[in-house]
Amino acid sequence: MEIFSEYIRKDHLLSQVDARIKLIVAFSVLMMVLSYKGLAFPIMVTLFCLLLCAKMKVPLRLFILRFSEPMFIAGVVLLLKVFFSGEEVLFSLDISGFRLSAHRDGLADGLLIAGRIIGSVSIMAVLGFSTHFTEFIAGLSWFRCPKGFIEIMMFAYRYIFVLLEDAMVIYGAQKNRLGYSNIKRGLNSFGTLAGSLTLKAFEHSQNTATAMVQRGYDGSMPMLKHKAFETAEIIGSVLLIAAMGFIWKI
Repeated sequence: MEIFSEYIRKDHLLSQVDARIKLIVAFSVLMMVLSYKGLAFPIMVTLFCLLLCAKMKVPLRLFILRFSEPMFIAGVVLLLKVFFSGEEVLFSLDISGFRLSAHRDGLADGLLIAGRIIGSVSIMAVLGFSTHFTEFIAGLSWFRCPKGFIEIMMFAYRYIFVLLEDAMVIYGAQKNRLGYSNIKRGLNSFGTLAGSLTLKAFEHSQNTATAMVQRGYDGSMPMLKHKAFETAEIIGSVLLIAAMGFIWKI
């Protein structure tokens, strides 16, 4: 259960802040990033979040891994907007008789969307690096999130690692038998791996459901008991949201 939080410094200031406070601040700033009609505020939030991650001493490899997928999505959206959206031509390319034009207004729209994506992911990255999963789930429960949603999140988080371990065992066996020696064999091995994991997922779900029913599970899960809000954390969160809101309005 510590695989995503094992790199968190336990003595860092953010790791000691109440998860509910962090959820409120993260949601408020996230709404500002998504509603801002420009690129300056998302960039500022991204840089601020990167500074916080550096202060928490997040390993570079883990940081790059966390941002690789959203950066790829942002890049794809930017390319689609540049070449397939807009009217003001910026430049043109001739590729095998096909004329591909880039548009200035499409570039502006693509940068805006990409900035929002990166800014939003940066906020969630700081929240994830500074908050343990159990505290995060307990905070969502305190905000009266649907029980079904919380239950699915907890089981998914639990069995991600079980399936990951199964996948590593199967992959190791396939690799030892030269299952990935060429592209064709690699695709076949990957298909077998995916099918095996799907069957194991169904098996684990049935076993878990049976075990919980036998133990009298009635749909309610015990959560962490929250301590009372601290005045300093409330004041700090209000000041931070107010400062972000002031910058957002400029």
